[in-house]
Amino acid sequence: MAKADYYTILGVSRDASLEDIRRAYRQMALKYHPDRSPGDSQAEQRFKEAAEAYEVLSDPEKRSLYDRWGHEGLRGVPVHDFSRIESIFDLFGDIFGGHSIFEAFFGTRPRGPARGEDLAVEVYLTLEEVAQGVKKTFTVEKYEVCEKCNGTGAKPGTGSSRCPSCAGRGQIVDTHGFFTLRRTCPRCQGTGEVIESPCALCQGRGKVLKGRELEVSIPAGVEEGNRIRIAGQGHAGDNGAPPGDLYCFIRLRPHPLFQRSGRDIILSMPISFVQAALGDMVEVPSLKGRANLRIPKGTQSGNVLKMKGRGLPDIHGYGRGDQLVQVIIETPRKLTKEQEELLKKFAETEDIHITPQRKSFLEKVKEYFK
Repeated sequence: MAKADYYTILGVSRDASLEDIRRAYRQMALKYHPDRSPGDSQAEQRFKEAAEAYEVLSDPEKRSLYDRWGHEGLRGVPVHDFSRIESIFDLFGDIFGGHSIFEAFFGTRPRGPARGEDLAVEVYLTLEEVAQGVKKTFTVEKYEVCEKCNGTGAKPGTGSSRCPSCAGRGQIVDTHGFFTLRRTCPRCQGTGEVIESPCALCQGRGKVLKGRELEVSIPAGVEEGNRIRIAGQGHAGDNGAPPGDLYCFIRLRPHPLFQRSGRDIILSMPISFVQAALGDMVEVPSLKGRANLRIPKGTQSGNVLKMKGRGLPDIHGYGRGDQLVQVIIETPRKLTKEQEELLKKFAETEDIHITPQRKSFLEKVKEYFK
């Protein structure tokens, strides 16, 4: 099923200002947030759609791509994981004196051990590696659970105690006349507990930064901007929460001979006038090694010859592209006297037997100047 138009989702026009987009998103987010409609899967889906639309249309670069090419223009562009609903309100920033929109209207949002943050790396590939698929090894720096305190953040043999600022509730209540606001306790960050004796190794964070060597399998046929997700290889979560994921973004190195066009590869190859006129069998490079290519008689400069099945594989396994060879006829810069004489004799025959393509051109010129 085709994805809905982002402007339609938010109910704004295509020339809507950023403020119009923000206002429309606020209204939909407050209306469809799952905490206001528990168990309503349709409301949750509307919430996620609105959040995705907001992220794209509030980003000038992503919005430009979407306006020009639609959803296809965003292929491979990083987008937030909108299944993590509680993080969506971070897009608004803080208002009402440091209170988030969710906190201001519904009280403090549920707090628990936070899932680890995701990581992203760029993986550079050659066309040969794209053609075959490859395994890549690289080193990333990521936070891992502290081995000394097992992620608690407390010095071994000690623990945590109730936060004195919020009395263990995880939130601070501010009353201003008839208006009551609830916000996350800044001291315990909503957990309701504080560590009196932090772990010396992780300084109470429960995590330490380490370099880790990882290997990822890249399937054949990937394209520039594709991303590969490695679950659980991001930063460690807080206090037993699951880790984030690692995203590998594919980047392609320029090739000295070939250009890529989808699944096809393109090779520009010079040939001589004689080869073009008389035809020839020539050896050309391909991603699988050397291959033979027949040059038909009368080949014109710029003609494209197809080598079927010598392109790149489809990433989903649906066949393989072709190698397209564009021939460029080279005119010799230096000729011997004998070669010049032969060409002059050939030119004399051309006056009698005009080639079909040239004859067609001369007829068009004659018609134009009538």
